[in-house]
Amino acid sequence: MSTIAGDIYSSLGLGGGGAAATRDRKGDALGQADFLLLMTEQLKHQDPLNPMENSAFLGQLAQFSTVQGIQELNSQVQNFSSALASDQILRGAALVGHTVLVPSGKVALPEDGGATGAVAAPGAGTVLFEVTDANGQKVREFSVEAARAGEVAFAWDGTDAAGGRLPAGAYGIKATWLDNSGKAEVLDTYVHGRVESVTVGSDGLYLNLPGLGTAPLDYVLRVG
Repeated sequence: MSTIAGDIYSSLGLGGGGAAATRDRKGDALGQADFLLLMTEQLKHQDPLNPMENSAFLGQLAQFSTVQGIQELNSQVQNFSSALASDQILRGAALVGHTVLVPSGKVALPEDGGATGAVAAPGAGTVLFEVTDANGQKVREFSVEAARAGEVAFAWDGTDAAGGRLPAGAYGIKATWLDNSGKAEVLDTYVHGRVESVTVGSDGLYLNLPGLGTAPLDYVLRVG
């Protein structure tokens, strides 16, 4: 996961420093009144024998209009960014308590029940699953038949090879597809996890999935 911004306002795209920083930025910028004042002073102190040409005067007005338009555009973009950040938080909060399908090489085994997920089989055959513990030792092996190419769901009941219940926690899982000719191919695994909370990062939202860690919001393939 990327580094979380220490300033929550910066992470939300709202800018830090509050009202004081806003006043400082306004104090550093030239407004419309300042520009008109400078132009008036320029007209008052121009050489009467060589007055400013109309084209130069109109050019300055055009430049001012351009700068003013850019400032308004920047303000609108900042407002849009703030609204987008708020919308992301609401979308993430709506996922809390829901089950999501995310790519992972681990499964989270709860106190009761098992772990589920899916793989994408390239064709008909058998998908062999291997479950390992925290030390990398194989604790269970099972297979699921794939009738055709496409999604193949799997479920592990949380028991070892002898049928004993394993303790809750994170376990590694590996999937290998075998066709009738013996051709083998390692598949990516996608597992279900329950969203416990949402973290606002400097580059987006992250879902906190117990036993699986954190996953960016755009990693979610399905919401249950």
